[in-house]
Amino acid sequence: MPADDGDPPASRTVLYPEIFVDARFEEPPPEPRPPNRRLPVLLFIATCLSSFGAQSGHLDRFWALILGAEDFVPHIRPWEGLQYALALMTILLCHEFGHYLQARHYEIPASLPHFVPMPLPPIGTLGAVIGMRPRAADDRALFDLAITGPIAGLIPALIFSYAGLQWSTFEPMSAEAQPGGLGVSILFGWIADLAVPSVPENHYVLLHPVAFAGWFGILITSLNLIPIGQLDGGHILYTLVPGRAHLVSMLLLAAAAAAVVFAGYGHWALMILLLILIGPRHPPTARGRPLDRKRIVLGWLMLLFVLVGFTPRPFIF
Repeated sequence: MPADDGDPPASRTVLYPEIFVDARFEEPPPEPRPPNRRLPVLLFIATCLSSFGAQSGHLDRFWALILGAEDFVPHIRPWEGLQYALALMTILLCHEFGHYLQARHYEIPASLPHFVPMPLPPIGTLGAVIGMRPRAADDRALFDLAITGPIAGLIPALIFSYAGLQWSTFEPMSAEAQPGGLGVSILFGWIADLAVPSVPENHYVLLHPVAFAGWFGILITSLNLIPIGQLDGGHILYTLVPGRAHLVSMLLLAAAAAAVVFAGYGHWALMILLLILIGPRHPPTARGRPLDRKRIVLGWLMLLFVLVGFTPRPFIF
């Protein structure tokens, strides 16, 4: 066998009976860094607390002290805060772990959900995000990953909306002070008609905290299903019409920006800005395994959900 003197030190050809093997002696790849589990847990606890405070009155009292409104003394309602926080966090957990478990199923790298606390009433959170690598997914895996979260979160949102509306109370209207309200989506209006078929004259429905959590769950599901960029709806659209998804996203984003500027929907300006910064273009994926007919029908139905679940004016003052 020839000597190895002329070969590079990191590589040589080794002769075995009937086979040749190119053996490369390289440094082993570095061990992957373990995922940071402390941050998701801390954010989860913070979001539980901010959601609780948003409906218990604690955040109202905190901001009254910060802003120097000593005359405003909100009533503390810990039981209402607890009911709201439990319902809301259930919806968000189902949504995010729907994504996470599908990512694990398809062996797509994904982080644990990162919840976003917001110390402002009446909601107390901006939802949650999960980091993943959609480039590692083919069409079918990306579709399943994107659609599982909205479906998993929508189921408890619908249940809490109906149950909470039945637990809601009627309050008499005052001529001196008309109460503010929530913008009602088509879907939430249908649920309200089923749960509360009639409202006494000169009364309004005071939503139970669980119903309010269900209302927000429907709203945030519809927002996630808007087919732009890397929202859940953007992933779904990319798998349905891969060659035209970018054009559709650009047109929708332009229409949304025009509505913010010219139609009086300025309360959505921050979300439009974030979508512009993230970008409407979906990153390329591994492609392959086209969608079957069931997935195609389900995908279009979920995108159409935006029409019945979205509320252009969430809060009416």
